Amino acid sequence: MELNAIDLEILKTKGISEEKLAEELRMLADGFPFLKIERPATPGNGISVLSPEMEEKAQSIWDEYLSKGGKVLKMVPASGAASRMFKNLFAFVNGKHDKPKDDFMKKFFEEIENFAFFSQLNFLCLSLYGLSVNSLIKEKRYKDVVKALIDQEGLNYGQLPKALLSFHRVPGTSRTALEEHLAEGAQYAAGKDGKVRVHFTVSEDHLPLVAMKFEEAKGHLEHEYGVEFDLSTSVQKPSTDTVAANLDGTPYREKGGLFFRPGGHGALIENLNDLNADVIFIKNIDNVVPDSLREDTIKYKKIIGGILVGVKQKADSYCKILSKGVPTDEQLNEMLDFLHKVLCITHDNTAEMDTKQKADYIFSKLNRPFRVCGMVKNEGEPGGGPFLAYNPDGTVSPQILESTQIDPDNKEAQKMLKESTHFNPVDLVVSTKDWKGNKFNLPDYVDKATGFISQKSREGVEIKALELPGLWNGAMSDWNTVLVEVPVSTFNPVKTVNDLLRPAHQ
Repeated sequence: MELNAIDLEILKTKGISEEKLAEELRMLADGFPFLKIERPATPGNGISVLSPEMEEKAQSIWDEYLSKGGKVLKMVPASGAASRMFKNLFAFVNGKHDKPKDDFMKKFFEEIENFAFFSQLNFLCLSLYGLSVNSLIKEKRYKDVVKALIDQEGLNYGQLPKALLSFHRVPGTSRTALEEHLAEGAQYAAGKDGKVRVHFTVSEDHLPLVAMKFEEAKGHLEHEYGVEFDLSTSVQKPSTDTVAANLDGTPYREKGGLFFRPGGHGALIENLNDLNADVIFIKNIDNVVPDSLREDTIKYKKIIGGILVGVKQKADSYCKILSKGVPTDEQLNEMLDFLHKVLCITHDNTAEMDTKQKADYIFSKLNRPFRVCGMVKNEGEPGGGPFLAYNPDGTVSPQILESTQIDPDNKEAQKMLKESTHFNPVDLVVSTKDWKGNKFNLPDYVDKATGFISQKSREGVEIKALELPGLWNGAMSDWNTVLVEVPVSTFNPVKTVNDLLRPAHQ
């Protein structure tokens, strides 16, 4: 492909090589293969269902780990504006009707006083229009109320990140999603030194606002929970942006140069790769509840943390034995049993291996990043589903897959998709270090064949966009994965503004 001077400058600015560009254009032209799945992971068959005794044991492992100085970090993907959360409100403001016509907008106005941001909105309406929210509603000035919430001249909620939106009321004030994540971290991730290390991925435009909010909230939250917060932030790297193409596969250009888009949350594997901690919790910015409803969240965060610590310690002990030479047949069988029963890795070809090959195989499987994923029963929310999928080496292991990765024309695969009972609400705890404590290079464990292509409209032109393998999907494809059932009470996402009216956010 012929690159012009503008193209070359764009590549240089973003830190993208010509080889990477060529590979992405090939992916856009050829598409991605569908993944071969053996079956859905279900309770007792890929997903662990814990007894009360097992839960208690996992919590005690976690508490002991923290008391011995374990290095823990909480990572919150919080990039991007919350514009999608307010799409119904934008549609109403830009629509022809002056009064709410659909159920969504009727509910928004009927329960407007129940939003945590109501008092801020009310104050702003008084400043902008000289009237309260309720007076504006009485005068049927519905659009003015919505504009005060989402427009730049108002609270600017249509452009702010979710991290900075008021999610919940607390006595005398309200808390943003950012503050709630800090509070949550204080309750299960405080180190022996009393520090709570929290990392937010933020878009560059919002970095100053996030830093200001943290400084404003830090003091009173530290006092309330008796901890000290250590906040760090990062921006999705420009080198992870992906090129867009026209529908015929040729590069799409704007202003004479190649056009790149953010590559989806899978790009954050690079941000995760830069973090240094022994245990890292990962949870989306919009899945957080107030203190009064957080008991289950704290309990199950400790449980999945304890399971990760226990499983990782066992795997590391096996790696240590394997590093000293070929173990006994009894030890090898114990390790294979661990792979099969705990990590749900099936390995039909090990019977044909000699002792040395078997030891090498087990080491290669154990010495890799680990993750424990909380799985909730699927009650209709969107999210990746758990499956036992085939790997390039012929083994089968647990994976979290999006429906786009499963062949829509394969009846057997679609039947398995329908039989899937759980999904991952982005509730993970991970270990990114090897058995000696050295950091893995996480991009080495990404399955590049698990990206997908979406169609987008760009200034009236239909284009093909390349989505990188998702952070908890293909970006963690070659990790060891343990799936654990957690209650649906731990999953309370805010995808639309009216979700803040759900009981879990009141």
